[in-house]
Amino acid sequence: MRQFDFTPYRRSTIGFDRLFDMLEASARQASSENYPPFNLERVAEDRYRITLAVAGFKSEEIDITAQQNMLLVTGKKAAETDAQRSAFLHLGIANRSFERRFELADFVRVESANLADGLLVIELVREVPEAMKPRKIAVSTGAAPAVEHRPADDHQEAQAA
Repeated sequence: MRQFDFTPYRRSTIGFDRLFDMLEASARQASSENYPPFNLERVAEDRYRITLAVAGFKSEEIDITAQQNMLLVTGKKAAETDAQRSAFLHLGIANRSFERRFELADFVRVESANLADGLLVIELVREVPEAMKPRKIAVSTGAAPAVEHRPADDHQEAQAA
């Protein structure tokens, strides 16, 4: 995989350092590890789904940690005994531990996680606070509202003169 150089963009932008760092870290991680395979899906305008193929893992062997702007999914297989290992004639299902990180945008939170049929499905929802959402401002028509003249204003004007 080809590495993209963000240096020209870093020189001409201010405040986007975190974005470029995330892109570079994601490119490094993508080229180094691809287990377990996963799908990212946009379900609705503010809903997302991550599906990881974790065949052979039980729910107690998977840990999901949501921190600010980071989702960490780890899987640790219980240690097998020599008797369990020697019973296999062929071991083709991956049993190795894994750690998968996902960068989350602001206001994205994990809604649920479900493990069924070897697939771990993590539902995400983006909830922008009301104060941050755009709001419509009503425009009135007619004469401009009259400015009240308060006696305190007279007092302040007299002191300024």
